[in-house]
Amino acid sequence: MSTNPTPDVDAVVVGAGFGGIYMVYKLREELGLTVRAFEKGDGVGGTWYFNRYPGAKSDTEGFVYRYSFDKDLLQSYDWSTRYLDQPDVLAYLEHVVERHDLGRDIRLGTEVTGATYDEDSALWNVTTSGGDTVTCRYLVNALGLLARTNIPDIPGLDSFAGRLVHTNAWPDDLDLTGKRVGVIGTGSTGTQFIVAAAKIAGHLTVFQRTPQYSVPSGNGPVDPAEVARTKENFDAIWAQVRTSVVAFGFEESTVEAMSVPEEERRRVFQENWDKGNGFRFMFGTFCDIATNPEANEAAAAFIRSKIAEIVDDPETARKLTPDDLYARRPLCNEGYYETFNRDNVELVSIKENPIEAVTPAGVRTADGVEHTLDVLVLATGFDAVDGNYRAMDLRGRGGRHIDEHWQDGPTSYLGLSKAGFPNMFMILGPNGPFTNLPPSIESQVDWIGELIATAERTGARAVEPTPEAEAGWTATCAEIANATLFPRADSWIFGANIPGKKNSVMFYMAGIGAYRQKLGEVADAGYEGFALEPAS
Repeated sequence: MSTNPTPDVDAVVVGAGFGGIYMVYKLREELGLTVRAFEKGDGVGGTWYFNRYPGAKSDTEGFVYRYSFDKDLLQSYDWSTRYLDQPDVLAYLEHVVERHDLGRDIRLGTEVTGATYDEDSALWNVTTSGGDTVTCRYLVNALGLLARTNIPDIPGLDSFAGRLVHTNAWPDDLDLTGKRVGVIGTGSTGTQFIVAAAKIAGHLTVFQRTPQYSVPSGNGPVDPAEVARTKENFDAIWAQVRTSVVAFGFEESTVEAMSVPEEERRRVFQENWDKGNGFRFMFGTFCDIATNPEANEAAAAFIRSKIAEIVDDPETARKLTPDDLYARRPLCNEGYYETFNRDNVELVSIKENPIEAVTPAGVRTADGVEHTLDVLVLATGFDAVDGNYRAMDLRGRGGRHIDEHWQDGPTSYLGLSKAGFPNMFMILGPNGPFTNLPPSIESQVDWIGELIATAERTGARAVEPTPEAEAGWTATCAEIANATLFPRADSWIFGANIPGKKNSVMFYMAGIGAYRQKLGEVADAGYEGFALEPAS
């Protein structure tokens, strides 16, 4: 009778952002397993290590953009602004790693290039960019939802003589002060960058692909008394977050927009405009902005009226004004529309006046104008959700690559496991919850930890979801998404920002409360939908 070979470590974690850091803690400190994490960056932090562009910040309020698992840390760690800038988030994650001595099991500057499941040994063979191979029983991918850089295919891009940068790989030595800067893209990253860059660049040319609905963020200092009150109330705050929809730390509305008079609607919109936050404006004003076209148009019309009020030049205001659904990821900024009143900021609508080519001197548009630039910034986002998985040589049963499984779009069971890939888990995999991410990450890591503990306790050789369970979850996610307006807007949420990528549902959109309830039901039913292969 053959015995399974001993793996190098019990578990390998790929990535050391919010997900990977907590997973290492869970596996080592709580389950007592040996673990090794690999991080391609030269520091921990994931998204928060790479995204160092001017203006980079979380647009979740800081008091819930953190871990809740370490209650002592919640009480000891302070914040001074309503939102956390990139250096603040990175410093926080570095502190967590140092506090729990997780660094000794994290290999920095090491990219995982492939992982193959060996059915005979029930082990994963993980290969790295350095040519090393590590074997493990459990493979947890914490690859990041927004991590795979999307570079657009623009003629002449390689010919640009100035500095060409993507916001996801911002160089330390790049100072925009006084420079002629161009930026392509006005999503969450692009709008943050525009607000910050306008204040330091000599001239900023914004090449806008899609006009955006953006509301104020309401960012500003937070006094120590408020921090102290929040700390006293953290138990109640986290209880509310875990049963909410978007996990942003505010009470979501239960009122339908059309159930109140127009005057009351405007009052509610204004009140939330003044408070700030994109998710609050979409989910805290009325309960049906994301589902009812009439309610959605009321919110959109309110934001359009604000653009007309704020922007001085009527032609610039026209270009900035969206006419489609308010159904992309909700944005918020500190003075986005106001930025276009500055003398040093120019808006080019590339839907009306497309980019013909990038030249050595800058960007040439269809009207024949060459926009001379020192720096060209690509704020063109990410091949989100599945991009990093497909970039890896990831092979499950029978040596089948993940691409073969995902020809019709990325799928999973519960956003954290995949049929055909035993003992492999995903943090923020396809069809996980569409929320503030740290609370969802914690929910998934806790659940993965419990399933691994169950497998260890029962001696299961392998744990894997059934194809039927995965198909059922995929159908559930599609049904929920199609009950919203989100699929009707071209958006990275459905992969629409990547040419040739099939539009598909990539999130569970019923909220974190419903998601956690489902995870609980699956566990209580003996991990329904999973096949546990007994030890040989």
